[in-house]
Amino acid sequence: MRLPGVISFVIASLCLAGCSSTSGMDALDMQKPSNETTSSVVRPSAPIASVPVARANAPRKRIEVASEDDTARPFGLAEEETVAFPAPELPDSVEPPIEEAALVSPPKLLSRAAPPMLAGPVTRYGFRDAKPINFGRSSPRHLAVHGVDVSRWQGDVNWEKLRAQGANFAYIKATDGGDHLDPMFTRNWRGAGAAGLKRGAYHFFYWCRTAGEQADWFIRNVPKVEGALPPVIDVEWNGDSSCQRRPSREKVLEKMQVFMDKLERHYGQRPIIYTAPDFYRDNLQGAFPDYPFWLRAVARHPSKVYPDRKWLFWQYSGSGLSHGVTGRIDLNVFHGDERQWRAWAGGGGRQMMADSD
Repeated sequence: MRLPGVISFVIASLCLAGCSSTSGMDALDMQKPSNETTSSVVRPSAPIASVPVARANAPRKRIEVASEDDTARPFGLAEEETVAFPAPELPDSVEPPIEEAALVSPPKLLSRAAPPMLAGPVTRYGFRDAKPINFGRSSPRHLAVHGVDVSRWQGDVNWEKLRAQGANFAYIKATDGGDHLDPMFTRNWRGAGAAGLKRGAYHFFYWCRTAGEQADWFIRNVPKVEGALPPVIDVEWNGDSSCQRRPSREKVLEKMQVFMDKLERHYGQRPIIYTAPDFYRDNLQGAFPDYPFWLRAVARHPSKVYPDRKWLFWQYSGSGLSHGVTGRIDLNVFHGDERQWRAWAGGGGRQMMADSD
């Protein structure tokens, strides 16, 4: 009787030791990484505070200084595209936000068979100006057909109100460089067309990219639509750009020609050249006599700022006010009367050159 009792005691002790040992191993295993883990991202132990990120389409305060020859103004048509804004600081465990422009698919090519959008009835000037200039007898108000240019910085545009207040046409920021698409381009393009404005797209030229790839980028993103206004190349110096390069006059003209030739072959329209006084003096005097020009002159008439240059559009204010936008908007005027506007716009903007005076 005693031996079986001892054996029973030994067996019971071994069982208890085995249970205790297994429980200890399980406890150790619980501290190892799970074999189910499929991501190497370190997950924080506490919630991450939300990081405020500025909306891409939030209106930006614009600086406008009108000098005698308009050289004091640091930027031109596309001033917003090259200003370096500091990026918000993000925690190490948070991926940086994706650029909104990268999420916008290029607009699909619209049918060439679509009916052309003819110029509608001309709406008379009804804008206000935060910094009005007295141009005297050369006032742009004496001209019949006014319009605007817009980009992401005008935010959500009420195109119906803009049209009612005097915008008969709109040039819309599409691209700059070889990889940036204005995130509001598609919405603005459709909105302007639906409101009955003649519309066109412009490209801000970047001197650190080849002309060919910039032309390809514009063509990829701007639909070929019958009745649209000719495309615009915006050329200017911008000291706040990430690209500080200032090519020689010869190189500037060569790059512009490559870009414009490629657009003309694709759209069947000769591009319009937009520029500002300082860039014009450095590069464009006497150049491109067979191309239409869109000139910025917010303090004096273009004939005073760009002597002997024929022009088609005049950007006469960067401080326009309208019920259709929050903040300020660029104001422009067509160099001709209503009949000439209909003839030019109805013909797809082909080959009209206005006198310089």
